[in-house]
Amino acid sequence: MSDRYVQQGEASSRSAVRVAVFVLVTAGLLSIAAMAWLWPSKDLERPDPGGQPTVVTGTVTKVILEPCPEGPGPDSPDAPPQPDGGRMRQCGTVRVTLTSGADRGEQIETDIPSGPGAPTVQAGDAVKLIYTPDAIGGTAYQIQDHQRDLPLWLLGGLFAVAVIAFGRWRGITSLVGLAVTFAVLLLFIVPAILEGQQPLLVAIVGSAVIMLTVLYLTHGFNISTSVAVVGTLVSLVLTGMMAALATSATRLTGVASEETAYLNVVYGQVDMRGLLLAGILIGCLGVLDDVTVTQAATVTELARANPDFRVWQLYEAATRVGRSHIASVVNTIVLAYAGASLPLLVLIAAGSQPLGQTLTNPLIAQEIVRAVVGTLGLVAAVPVTTMLAALTARPYSERHLGEHPDGRGFDPATPEREHTGSGSGSEEHHPDQNGADPAPTPSIRETGGFPTLTQRFPRSAARGRAAWPKQQ
Repeated sequence: MSDRYVQQGEASSRSAVRVAVFVLVTAGLLSIAAMAWLWPSKDLERPDPGGQPTVVTGTVTKVILEPCPEGPGPDSPDAPPQPDGGRMRQCGTVRVTLTSGADRGEQIETDIPSGPGAPTVQAGDAVKLIYTPDAIGGTAYQIQDHQRDLPLWLLGGLFAVAVIAFGRWRGITSLVGLAVTFAVLLLFIVPAILEGQQPLLVAIVGSAVIMLTVLYLTHGFNISTSVAVVGTLVSLVLTGMMAALATSATRLTGVASEETAYLNVVYGQVDMRGLLLAGILIGCLGVLDDVTVTQAATVTELARANPDFRVWQLYEAATRVGRSHIASVVNTIVLAYAGASLPLLVLIAAGSQPLGQTLTNPLIAQEIVRAVVGTLGLVAAVPVTTMLAALTARPYSERHLGEHPDGRGFDPATPEREHTGSGSGSEEHHPDQNGADPAPTPSIRETGGFPTLTQRFPRSAARGRAAWPKQQ
């Protein structure tokens, strides 16, 4: 009975592994071929940026405040101080020592920045300035923004140190995977879309390359990672199909903001609706990786801790974990999209529009479609990955613990283990300190599916009983 169970389990496991390997190899070859076919050409035409001002850097040496001139009204250039982004408007000049450009090393004076979102400067600040030599009136230099290079590099270094300190070697591989992700995005996906390739196809190919590279880099080459890769690939395809249906049903064009409208005018060859689909797909990829890796690892650990579990038992137990995971991830997705659109939500709420008009606004409708489609893709990833992991889980009963599935003790055919209990064959009994035989070791089924230390390490347990000193 148990031998037939093990043979059937190993046969089904080998078949599932073969199917997974076939899918992975096929997906890898197709992804490489498609990436080579869609790879953007080097002579991509870009719009002429003629007329754009030159940007230079400098350091503020002094801020000279002056009273703002009074004027007839708030819209006049000579108006009295008015609130400016939550602060009172300041008037005066700023002295800046240039650190780049044709006038490097010279000190210039320019007006204090004003207007919505204008930077607040003080002595010692590193700033960026716009140089317009043909400016009519005023100075040729105007402060544009602060320099953020150093703080961003420090934050990036802190991030890398934290990841490596906690994750060690796996943290290093995760950073390498992050670099691969950015490389695929910046060198393949974005240029290919700008060249006029189908955005959805480019996103699928790029996501497959990222997934095949990053998951194996981060989690190693093993069956669990392979199952997660296959589950992610299937879920990506399903998510792309659902996104296409959802955007078609809601009649979304992909042009709903100033950025997308400008992109549509300047790069007319870009399919804006396809770009929306590509954004949905890429946005779901990171969360899909999280869910599929967790489900595959959960099934693997359940198979090790519960050797008697069959495929459907592994599936049911891991699915319960997946439900809890999905419940929290759904909230995460909605909050992430709401946080990204918070200024828009505040602006729409301030307009006192009816709820129906608010929800059907193109910008809000796009975010709703993103959240709903992403959630459906995650929900689909749980059963797909869990079933694949359960089918590829090896029967640990005989191979790892020596325990028969029917709970009859250790397999006598395993020569390297000293077996006790009710199994057949020659058995070694070590009397305890009073000369009596020890109590029989409970079966795995009697311990609730979790092997005891004696069952995991029978040789060490037998030696410990033999060496136990007798009481004086």
